[in-house]
Amino acid sequence: MALSTTKLLLADLATTVKLVPTNYIRPISDRPNLIDVHVSNVSIPLIDLQDLHGPNRSHVLKQIALACQHDGFFQVKNHGVSESTINNMLRLARDFFYLPESERLKNYSDDPSVANRLSTSFNVKTEKVANWRDFLRLHCYPLQDHVNAWPSNPPSFRDDVAEYCSSVRGLVLRLLEAISDSLGLKRDHIDKTLSKHGQHMALNYYPPCPQPELTYGLPGHTDPNLITILLQDDVPGLQVLRDGKWIAVNPIRNTFIVNIGDQMQVKWWIVIVTFVYLFVNPEKKIK
Repeated sequence: MALSTTKLLLADLATTVKLVPTNYIRPISDRPNLIDVHVSNVSIPLIDLQDLHGPNRSHVLKQIALACQHDGFFQVKNHGVSESTINNMLRLARDFFYLPESERLKNYSDDPSVANRLSTSFNVKTEKVANWRDFLRLHCYPLQDHVNAWPSNPPSFRDDVAEYCSSVRGLVLRLLEAISDSLGLKRDHIDKTLSKHGQHMALNYYPPCPQPELTYGLPGHTDPNLITILLQDDVPGLQVLRDGKWIAVNPIRNTFIVNIGDQMQVKWWIVIVTFVYLFVNPEKKIK
C-alpha cells in the first residue's frame, strides 16, 4: 500500500494534517458509528483475584468460568502486578512515542517477520485501508533471547519493560491455572498442553485524529493467540462485542482486561463438547 506521504509513522504525519488522508478513510459501510455503542457502568465482568488462592477460590473460579463462557472478556483487580510496575509501563510507552522521529525510526521495520519492531497500521505492505495507530511490537519470552533487541531509549526501557513482562507472565500463568480448574481439569492442564510458551506485547499509540468518524485505530477483530492481557491508560476508546452490541469499556485504574483468544475459545468448546458427549454416551470412553 502506498502511503500518501513520505512520513513512515502516523505520529509524525498526524501533526501535519488537518484532514484524514485518503488511505485511512474507510468505506461508508465500515466506519465507526458511535450511536450504536452502548455505555454502561457494568460493561464486562470485574473479577477480584484476591481470593483466588483463598477460602473463596470456588466463587472466583465460577466468576471466571461464566465470564469465559458468556463474554470472552473480563477485568481483574488485585492481580498481583504492582502499581509502580503498571505506572512505569504507561510512562515508558508515552515517553517512547514522544521521542524525536529520528530516534524512534531506529526501531522501524515494515517487515512483519521481524520479531521486535516499530511500525504503523497493521501491515502497510498488504492493507488497502490503513489503521490510525503506530505500534511497537516486542517478543518477551524467553526474555534473554529478545531483551537486547528492544529499544535502548528511554534509558530505563529494557529494565522496566522486562519487569512488567515478567509480572504479567506470572498473572497469565495464574489465570491459566484458574481457567483449567474452572473446566474441571488439572490446574496445570493448559500450561502443559501449550508445551513451548511464547509471549509478546504491543505498545499501541493512537495520535489525535482530525476526523475520527472516518477511520479506526483498530477495527473489530479477535486475537488469534491464547490469552491477551490489556492495559489501558486513562483515555477511553476500547469497545467489545457483547450479545451483538458494541460496549464501551472505560478505563479503571490498576486493572487489566483479559481477552480470551481464539486458541482458548477452541480449547473451551472442545472441553464442553467432550462433557456433552460423555453425558449422552455414558458407556463410551474417550482417550
